[in-house]
Amino acid sequence: MTNNKNIIIFDTTLRDGEQSPGASMNTAEKIQIAQQLEKLRVDVIEAGFAAASPGDFDAIYQIAKTIKNSKICSLARAVDNDIKAAGEAIAAANAKRIHTFIATSPIHMQYKLKMSPDEVIKRAVNAVQYAKTFVDDVEFSLEDAGRSELPFMKEITQAVIEAGASTINLPDTVGYRLPQEIRYMVEQMVGFIDSIGSNAIVSLHNHNDLGLGVANTLAGIEAGARQVECTINGLGERAGNAAMEEIVMTLKTRQDLFPGITTNINTKEIYQASRMVANITGIEPQPNKAIVGKNAFAHESGIHQDGVLKHQETYEIMKPEDIGIEKNNSIVLGKHSGRAAFKDKLGQLGFADLASDELNAAFERFKLLCDKKKEIMDDDVRMIVTDEKLNHNKIYEITAVQISDCSRGVPSAVVCIKHKDKEIIEAGIGDGTMDAIFKTIDRITGYNGTLLDYNVKAVSEGKDALAKVTCKVTFNDDNPPMIGHGLNLDTMVASARAYVGALNSYLSMKDMLNKNNPHQI
Repeated sequence: MTNNKNIIIFDTTLRDGEQSPGASMNTAEKIQIAQQLEKLRVDVIEAGFAAASPGDFDAIYQIAKTIKNSKICSLARAVDNDIKAAGEAIAAANAKRIHTFIATSPIHMQYKLKMSPDEVIKRAVNAVQYAKTFVDDVEFSLEDAGRSELPFMKEITQAVIEAGASTINLPDTVGYRLPQEIRYMVEQMVGFIDSIGSNAIVSLHNHNDLGLGVANTLAGIEAGARQVECTINGLGERAGNAAMEEIVMTLKTRQDLFPGITTNINTKEIYQASRMVANITGIEPQPNKAIVGKNAFAHESGIHQDGVLKHQETYEIMKPEDIGIEKNNSIVLGKHSGRAAFKDKLGQLGFADLASDELNAAFERFKLLCDKKKEIMDDDVRMIVTDEKLNHNKIYEITAVQISDCSRGVPSAVVCIKHKDKEIIEAGIGDGTMDAIFKTIDRITGYNGTLLDYNVKAVSEGKDALAKVTCKVTFNDDNPPMIGHGLNLDTMVASARAYVGALNSYLSMKDMLNKNNPHQI
């Protein structure tokens, strides 16, 4: 098994990454990320947890129909209903996998499962056997493997391999282990699987609670693991998961220590994937984040600047171009730029495959922005396209916002919304201008929203920077909360668009659930 030098990249941004607080995504957003993961040439996309909710099921089902080159996977507990939902959700995929799991550590078996080791093995075997009735490719995870006992791990592993599992995943579920401990665990498990004559692959899923997710993953690769589970930007619950970009670029950069170890990842799509996930979830990587942080290739020190100018490798061990950061600034976009220059810039930024209607819509927004903003940055262009994609389903559309406020006055707002080709204008007051805007939108649409989270950031630098607003809202006390995105030079207008974007996502979800879909659980 360890003679295979290619590492399978299993991306769980859409499943484990979405479990990060505030990172919930709707179906359209998940499809967009899945398409970018396909461009990255990710081997396996864990599209979600089909049994978690009807929305999760639909997202996996739609991704399975859309993605052609990557294998589509759904997570399932070792429960028949979960496995059935997973099998039905991925049924349309060109290549598919069911990923089932059960906890194997003493603390989980005793306190969470309240099951004996023998009962856990029986449940695991039944789950794998049932999953095999839906797919040929079944992965089994020993949840909390990092705190499990090796003799029991070997016992349950042999049982599930005999039942049909072809990938054995060893998650450090709580991010507890150190690299040398992960290395030893993987060596033992790889040796055991080889000894029973199996070709099953050992996989790793390392959480980052002690900041060692990537280090532990690399140690496991050295020990013979041939699949790694990771996320874009290290997104995930608690402190997150091992970051895909860090794993892939380490293997590529340090071939002296990982001779012949390869992945299928197209590294030039890494930066685009990072920005897309950050924009959709509203969770930005910290500036000093390895590989994709905004300072990752920045040099402020005079000594460093001098060295890089003389020879790039003096202070850069990777080229920005290797991860898709375009450094060619020979074409500067402005209000006199034509469609050809704009299209060329889109190609440089990773949007070469836009449909003609998407290109036209983006170009129109670009021209409107040029009339208001002197210098158009790459991030402005990137955000224009991304925002258009995120808000393509315009059931309600903000067309105008007017606000009034002063230190001793009553904040008020006038909002104009387009719905079914009809413009509706209403006015309202609130505890602040944003509250007034949201209450007025509620009055126009008839849906009462509760704002749970709000984030605003400047897309680029300068006083005329575009404002990117992300908000999380529940409507009519329904769950789950919806995330909306808004973009405008005026923060209040961007806020209104984000709020309406969340409403449109909510209405789209309700419409999906009300349809008589034979595949819906």
